[in-house]
Amino acid sequence: MHWLLLLGSLWLLLASPASSIFQRPTGSPAPPHLQYLLEPLHAAVHTQRGATATLPCVLRALPRNYRVKWSKVEPANYRESIIIITNGLYHRNYGPLSPRVRLRHSHRYDASLTITDVALEDEGRYRCQLVNGLEDESVSLTLHLEGIVFPYQPSNGRYKFNYHEAKRACEQQDSRLATYQQLYKAWTEGLDWCNAGWILDGTVHYPIINSREPCGGRLLLPGVRTYGARDKQKDRFDAFCFTSALQGQVYFIRGHLNFKEAGQACRNHGAAIAKVGQLYSAWKFSQLDRCDGGWLADGSVRYPITTPRQRCGGLPDPGVRSFGFPSKELRTYGTYCFAGK
Repeated sequence: MHWLLLLGSLWLLLASPASSIFQRPTGSPAPPHLQYLLEPLHAAVHTQRGATATLPCVLRALPRNYRVKWSKVEPANYRESIIIITNGLYHRNYGPLSPRVRLRHSHRYDASLTITDVALEDEGRYRCQLVNGLEDESVSLTLHLEGIVFPYQPSNGRYKFNYHEAKRACEQQDSRLATYQQLYKAWTEGLDWCNAGWILDGTVHYPIINSREPCGGRLLLPGVRTYGARDKQKDRFDAFCFTSALQGQVYFIRGHLNFKEAGQACRNHGAAIAKVGQLYSAWKFSQLDRCDGGWLADGSVRYPITTPRQRCGGLPDPGVRSFGFPSKELRTYGTYCFAGK
């Protein structure tokens, strides 16, 4: 008798439409249903500057009178910029990416986007949208560049940049303002910096590994601390710049050169005096390691260390060391040059 009652109860539970055993919890959103687009296997594509990268977007069926629209979400203003639109037969490119993008189109269902000669500003979130009347659907992908974040301030000291000046300063040093994701990743990899700096979306942050008094106090936990969004015209901070792999080589020329002579020495070799972002890139991707201080294009003197040792500053961690901005007339240092491919 007991087993008959048990079977009956189980049958009623499974047959009941109100049963929650195989239902989604109340209030949880249903996953988006894709009728025509295939969900990509990986939501992120990793690449380096100068490479060719493909963002996958494949259709499982071809609806009538459809279009596929690729766009990029711009972190500085959260707007979407159209890149390319196709109806399967014809396509049209839009915006600054236009000369470097094409559809892979390896078969009739393939609407994947290929970007050639990837640039620093290409990093970010992209959307492939199928436009088909009332049944529009889309997939999002993120293009990640392998690179390095470095703090930057000008020769006249700390907290001198408004947002627009910080953005321009990074670009002048072969880099761009870092995104929050790039700064956070740099913090997880050991970036510890007490000065607050602008990032690309117009917010201000600083990453702390070792809590200490001048950096918010010893009681605050490590993390990427934030000042939030600030006035882009009036407020002044440092900058966090991001750069990626080089299309060229950084090398050192010995000598006792002032700043003007350093630039000429590089030009005599068919090169240019290296920018700060180029030195960081060579340190990160080419393991450039020298104990010699050298002039850079912004008038600073720095040197890259991948193997820390006592006679190279004595600091225990690898990094790009700085002598600051000495007088440009000083004849004490060599120079770092950059020769592009």
